[in-house]
Amino acid sequence: MEKATLRTLADVPGHHAALRPDHVAMIHLGERTTYAELHRESTRAAWALRAAGVAAGDRVAFLGMESAHYYEIAFACAKAGAVLVPVNWRLTAGEVDHQLRDCGACLLFVEEEYLATAERVAEDLPDLRHVVPMDAEGRRGAGYLAFKQGHPDQGVPHRGDAAEPFAVMYTSGTTGLPKGVVLPHRSFFALGRAMDASGLDWVDWKPDDRSLIGLPGLHIAGLSWSMQGFTAGVTNVVMRMFVAQDAVALIRDVHVTTTFVAPAMLQMMLAEPAASKEALASLRKVVYGGSPVASELLARCMETMGADLVQAYAATETGNAVALLPALDHVPGSPRLRAAGRACPGVEIRIVADGRTCPPGEVGEVWVRTSALMLGYWNLAEATEKALQDGWLRMGDAGRLDEDGYLYLSDRIKDTIIVAGENVYPGEVEEALAAHPAVAEAAVVGAPHPRWGESVHACVVLREGMRATPRQLLMSLKGRMADFKIPTSYDFVAALPRNSTGKVLRRELRDRLWEGRTSKIH
Repeated sequence: MEKATLRTLADVPGHHAALRPDHVAMIHLGERTTYAELHRESTRAAWALRAAGVAAGDRVAFLGMESAHYYEIAFACAKAGAVLVPVNWRLTAGEVDHQLRDCGACLLFVEEEYLATAERVAEDLPDLRHVVPMDAEGRRGAGYLAFKQGHPDQGVPHRGDAAEPFAVMYTSGTTGLPKGVVLPHRSFFALGRAMDASGLDWVDWKPDDRSLIGLPGLHIAGLSWSMQGFTAGVTNVVMRMFVAQDAVALIRDVHVTTTFVAPAMLQMMLAEPAASKEALASLRKVVYGGSPVASELLARCMETMGADLVQAYAATETGNAVALLPALDHVPGSPRLRAAGRACPGVEIRIVADGRTCPPGEVGEVWVRTSALMLGYWNLAEATEKALQDGWLRMGDAGRLDEDGYLYLSDRIKDTIIVAGENVYPGEVEEALAAHPAVAEAAVVGAPHPRWGESVHACVVLREGMRATPRQLLMSLKGRMADFKIPTSYDFVAALPRNSTGKVLRRELRDRLWEGRTSKIH
């Protein structure tokens, strides 16, 4: 089977197992897994899922950090026709409960340190029939290994097609609870095939590449990047979680050639004493996304890494990058460094204002069309209809195209805050703040942060005659939501700015924090 004819992700391990069975598919904590082993073990796990009553289309969740077993389970889901639901290990029990309840997960794989959370929420989840612990050190065979033991290692339980869902990735709008973005198998093939067909090397793969999965596969950026690496048959280097010191050591010791990270991660790595030219010499291409790179950081990357840099612009709903700023445009001092990039092959981008397509130079909302787009939001037809219009996705970002087709972003129409690659949605934090007895109302916006890109900033109106300190508010949120969502700075104000209809003008609050910057997307 040629790579171009792979139908679904279920085909990927077997394809490379037939071509290069002994080639290393994954390196994790020093252990190597070949493509033959990945194919065999993911097949066993797929049959085990079927034996546990998991049918095609059923949702299977994973709660834990990055591991070789996580990717094995991802391919097992593909082979069983199940839909993978990655759950961020940083979430609180209430947040985990919402995602498992919303998607109706019937089986949950969970690492031992999160087992207490899983068991607590499982008691009240009618659809969750099985909780399978991952094997802890010293107790191998007690969980996942026993779950798949004895099942066949040949054949595929499910023969699907590219339009079937592969994953539900949770993200949020600016208000309300997180929404499940349903992504089909084709989303994870689209960019690679378009690049191959166009002959462009903006993002490319070499047979002996060693790819560091910097952004975790619990997010679309990491899952998309890793699946492209597996599809290309390269060696994927898996980190439990991103730690700059460990990343530099892996690049040096494993001779990593390519990676996908956030700019904040680049900054953290370069701050490491071990991040010398010699240590990073193996890198040939570094893709980054989530925010533009500061000119000073870019210069340091080019000086120390010596690798081609490529910027990616995407959203969970796009399933893959929709615009890339190629390495050739990464020239210190070039005005194009302020661009998000050009449309990827096979992707259309247009700017829309008042129902019309804007000419070059005019700012409007960014709309994109690509074969990688989501199928929709899980069980949210109205939200899907609003986001997807005639095959176009409304990105929620304000921007413009220049005469050469480069996309420049000026602001986020949606108010999402991105903290070191993690999405924070103001409505959720504002609701939690308002539960404090001293808080009359609150508005949450993103503030520029030199290390994380953005931090969460809260503007709080206190009830008459009542007092609260930033520390008291912070402590009231501890344990109720993931730490990265909790505001790190506070302003106490007499009133929040509103428009004529009473809607809070978050943009006004954000503008004060970003004053003097050319872009409000950090």
